[in-house]
Amino acid sequence: MDIQKMLSKMRKGVTAYKMISDGDKIAVGVSGGKDSLLLLWLLAEYRRFSPERFELSAISVDLCFDGVETDYTDIQAFCDKLSVPFYIERTQIGQVVFDVRKEKSPCALCSKMRKGALYDVAKKIGANKVALGHHADDLIDTFILSLLYEGRLSTFAPKSYLDRTNLVLIRPMIFIEEMDVKSFTHLLPVKKSCCPANTNTKREYAKTLISHIGTEVKNIREMIFTALIHPERYNLFDRFESEIDKF
Repeated sequence: MDIQKMLSKMRKGVTAYKMISDGDKIAVGVSGGKDSLLLLWLLAEYRRFSPERFELSAISVDLCFDGVETDYTDIQAFCDKLSVPFYIERTQIGQVVFDVRKEKSPCALCSKMRKGALYDVAKKIGANKVALGHHADDLIDTFILSLLYEGRLSTFAPKSYLDRTNLVLIRPMIFIEEMDVKSFTHLLPVKKSCCPANTNTKREYAKTLISHIGTEVKNIREMIFTALIHPERYNLFDRFESEIDKF
């Protein structure tokens, strides 16, 4: 898939959920992974022909695992090429989560602290929106995680308001699949994750489970995604309860 087709898919999500408005200052959370780097590239390209005029910046929150600062030289060069200001926030999150708290299931705390740091920087640089690189497969995986580990039918929203920070969170790649993202990996300055829990998480288990089901149900991800985004396919008990008094 070429960049134009990816832009078309992203524009579909941006338009459907009214993610971008004139005058927006959007900060992209850049972890160094393929998803966030591709999002930054797509938004930088989209900025050239978008009917809405907006500013773009990139923020990386360095978790500093083992007290070592991450080298972001390649990502800085990537941002310079895209004409996007790049900010690095050095933190002690890695040490707090793994050395101080010694979390057995570190992902939830790490995510909360990392997002908190990201939002703080976004506010400092004057952004009103934060963009994250979650795609269609992330939506599905989050739904399965909530179902299995929380007993909830829940997932993230493509656009949401963060009342504590007065920021709007957007996920412009909501209609882009992970296999399409992977096809661009070789063009991106992807940084290998240094997280001690990498590949050994509940999210990875959810991915493996869906892949296993996919050996029998070939379009499993398409079916789950369609069920999640189309309200006319929603038919759970709260809908039945609202109809009880009618007959």
